[in-house]
Amino acid sequence: MLFGAGILAGICNAVAGGGTFFTFPVFLAAGMPPVVANASNAVAVWPGHAFAAIGYRRELRAFSGSIRVTLWIALIGGSCGAALLIFIPNTMFLRLVPFLILFATVLFALGPRLSQALSSAGRGYGDEHASAGTRLAEFLIAIYGGFFGAGMGIMLMAGLHMLGVHDVQQNNALKNLLGALITSMAVLIFALSGLIDWHYTAIAFAGAVVGGLAGGRIARWLPAAWLRGLVVLIGSLLSMYYLSSIYF
Repeated sequence: MLFGAGILAGICNAVAGGGTFFTFPVFLAAGMPPVVANASNAVAVWPGHAFAAIGYRRELRAFSGSIRVTLWIALIGGSCGAALLIFIPNTMFLRLVPFLILFATVLFALGPRLSQALSSAGRGYGDEHASAGTRLAEFLIAIYGGFFGAGMGIMLMAGLHMLGVHDVQQNNALKNLLGALITSMAVLIFALSGLIDWHYTAIAFAGAVVGGLAGGRIARWLPAAWLRGLVVLIGSLLSMYYLSSIYF
């Protein structure tokens, strides 16, 4: 199940995003405590942003030197989110799971419309254009990414649109770079804290690598809208399932 979920997550992340919706529930079903399942899942899906950021090296050169503060905020915010997960009790995190999944599902469903609505906002991007509100939004998104992560990519893309990054390729490049920094800090902290079940994680990680490699080819003939619809359906069902099983 973990290997299969990893494959689906890798394909999903390569085509439309949302791979966490496949892997996180399987980690829970494997009997892991909720906090350990979330930390292990972060490692399993980590390569998505990191490998994509490497592939966008050319686009990222356009922002060289203009986003230093943003990068530091991503590192600090991701660390704070991961630290928050370490100290939260399993019972409390379990009660948050339905709402975290529901929030990520709604965000994922509204992602394209949100990006389109915000595409005309902003007049430029860089540290010199950022307000205090912008910095706070960046920090909160980074905290969320380090804490749970599902839907973080959509939040980052929408935020970058608001800041004036209207070019799709440049937006995606920055999104993947910031996502890689946030999740890398989270993974490092989770590893040092001993929260990760490496045996199960390695199985899902291997599946995610296979799915990621296959996802590039699948993206050529599978419409992203179809896969996005499937992810939204699964996220909705999962949120209702966990809500009913935990609270009723």
